[in-house]
Amino acid sequence: MEYRRREILGASATGIAAAVAGCLGSGGDGGEAGIAGEELALATTTSTYDTGLLDEVNAAFQERFGTPVAANAQGTGAAIESARNGNADVILVHARSQEDEFMRDGHGVNRRDLMFNDFVIVGPSDDPAGVGDTEQATAAFDAIANAQAPFVSRGDDSGTHTKELAIWDAAGVEPGGEWYQELGQGMGNTLNNASESGSYTLADRGTFLSMQDNVDLEILLQGPIEGGPELLANPYGIMAVNPEIHSNVNYQLAMAYIGFFTSPAGQDVVSNYTANGQQLFYPEALSEDPDFQQYVPEGWQSDGDSE
Repeated sequence: MEYRRREILGASATGIAAAVAGCLGSGGDGGEAGIAGEELALATTTSTYDTGLLDEVNAAFQERFGTPVAANAQGTGAAIESARNGNADVILVHARSQEDEFMRDGHGVNRRDLMFNDFVIVGPSDDPAGVGDTEQATAAFDAIANAQAPFVSRGDDSGTHTKELAIWDAAGVEPGGEWYQELGQGMGNTLNNASESGSYTLADRGTFLSMQDNVDLEILLQGPIEGGPELLANPYGIMAVNPEIHSNVNYQLAMAYIGFFTSPAGQDVVSNYTANGQQLFYPEALSEDPDFQQYVPEGWQSDGDSE
C-alpha cells in the first residue's frame, strides 16, 4: 500500500539541525528536542524489511529522537517511484543505475553509500542444472537456461530483479518459456515459491540467511563476500528526497535519519545485526578514505567543466 503523508506538527529547522549534529556524536541520552512528534516517511526495498534490519535501526532512531519511522517496503523501482511522487522523505534502495537516474532527474539529494551485502544463486540441493559447478554468475544462468531448469524471478523492478536482468543480459540469454516464471513479488515470497517448486532464483544474501531454516534451498553460487564473482555485489544507498521539487517532504527529518544511519551508532547496528549467527549486512558509510564522489550522480559533470 502506498504511504500517504499525515499532517503533522512541523519542527523548527534549528531544532532538527541540532539533532542531526547530535546524532553524529558519540554522546546523548533519550530523545532529541525539536523532532519528537514528527514521523519520517521511508521508502525502501523489501530486503531491508524482510531481514528485520529496519526494525533494529528504526527502533534505535526512535529511541534517540522520539520519532517513529513509517517504512513502506517495496521493490526498489516502486520505492523510487513513490519518492518521485513525493510520498517519501528518504529512500533506501540497492540499484545504483536507478539511484543515479533519480539523482540526475533532480528528485534526490545527499546520496550516501550506506552498507552492502551480496547476491547468491540458490536452488534445490540436487542442482539439476549444475550451477554448483560454475564459477561465474553468467555461466550459472547459462547452465539454467540450457537445462531449462525452473527459475523464479521476482519480476518486480526491484534491485534484485534489476541485477537478475543484468546477469541474463551479460550471459547473452533472453529468459522465457515454461521454465521461467516472473512472480511480481518480494524476496521472501520468491524464496518460498522457489522452495516449494524446486526452482532456482537470485536472492540477496541477507534475506536468504534470515529464511534459510524455513526453505528447502541451498546456496549454489556465492557472491563476493565469500569469494564469488564481483558481478554479484549488492551495495545499498540512502538519499533524501529533494524539497525543491516536493515541498511537502520533511527534508530536515530525512537528514536526521541519514545522519543517524551513517553515524558510528547507526553503522554499529548494521555491523552487529545477525540472523542464524551470521552477519547480514556490512557497513560502508564510514571510511578512512571517503569517496566524496558518492554525493553526486555519476556523469553529473561533463569533461572540461573541471579545472
